[in-house]
Order: sequence, then C-alpha cells, then structure tokens
Amino acid sequence: MFQGIQPSSDIFKRIQMKYVEDDEGIKKYFAAFHLHDTFPLSVVVDDFGDFFYERKCQERYGNPRGRDLALVRILALCHNAVMSSNDKGHCKLLISDTHHGDSPRLLFLYKRWVPSIFTIKGDGNGSFLLKNYSNVGSDNTEKRKIAKYSLVYQRLLLEGIIEDEEIDNHAVVSASVEQLIAAK
Repeated sequence: MFQGIQPSSDIFKRIQMKYVEDDEGIKKYFAAFHLHDTFPLSVVVDDFGDFFYERKCQERYGNPRGRDLALVRILALCHNAVMSSNDKGHCKLLISDTHHGDSPRLLFLYKRWVPSIFTIKGDGNGSFLLKNYSNVGSDNTEKRKIAKYSLVYQRLLLEGIIEDEEIDNHAVVSASVEQLIAAK
C-alpha cells in the first residue's frame, strides 16, 4: 500500500475488479466495452499471455500457431475498444506479461498493438533494469537508455540511467553457466 494512504480511503471504492478465466473472457469484456455508460480511467490485464492456452488455441484455429493468432486478435480488440472509448472519455490500457529468457518471445506481436512496451529484468545483484522498447528507431542504431532501480525500505530507488551497451557487458558476468555453455 502507498505510504500515507489509509485502507479506508475513498480511492479504493473507485477500483473495480473483473476476473476472467481465459482469452474468451477478455474477448467478451472488450467486445461489450462500448456499452459502458462511463469508461474506466484504466484497464489492467495482468499476466496477459497466461490467458491463452496453447492446446486450446491450436484446436480452435486449427493451426500450430493458434496461440499467436488468438493473442493478436484479442490485442486488436483491446486496442480498438480502448481507442474508441477515448472519443467519449479517457482510458488507458495496461497489459502485463511474464516471460523467461533473454527477449520476450511475443515482443513482435505486442509492438503492433501496444504503443509503449517496457521490460523489467533482474540484474542478478538485487537491482532491476527497466528497458523501453518503444523509443528505439526502426534502424536499431539508436542506443537504448535503461533505468536501473532497486528496492530500498519498500520504496523504488532510481540508481541511474545507463546505455544498453553497458548492460550487455554486465549481462555476460551475471549469465548462468547454462547460458555461457550454450553461447560457445
């Protein structure tokens, strides 16, 4: 909880939670989004990729890449619903997803439908690296700025802004033994 905000604060009365089971639940919510009398200021979909079950999506679309197809269709629906709601009000969409490995596998899909993409990755030394994938030119010659954060006394502390090149050198030091062996 934020420091200085009491659990009885009126702000918590303005938060509404919707729970969905799978991608169909997200689809139903955003398909009816235009029916709201007033639109929310923001919609947060946590662990977006976890709503898309590989086997179920492959069977539904009859395609080995069914999960990607389902994900793209729902991203397009979410994007269009929020954009059309902005004609009558102001609404933002925040999608979080978890991935394991060096680069988000579905980043190329998200880039089409999500205007701002950030990744957060631990550096192995207790700090976190916040990388913005939205501000890089299409020729990829522009160096990416990365914010380095740590948690101190339950608060986020900005340690500094560094360039992507500095992180690449550090990543080799903190890479696992399996990654180093695979690189050979």
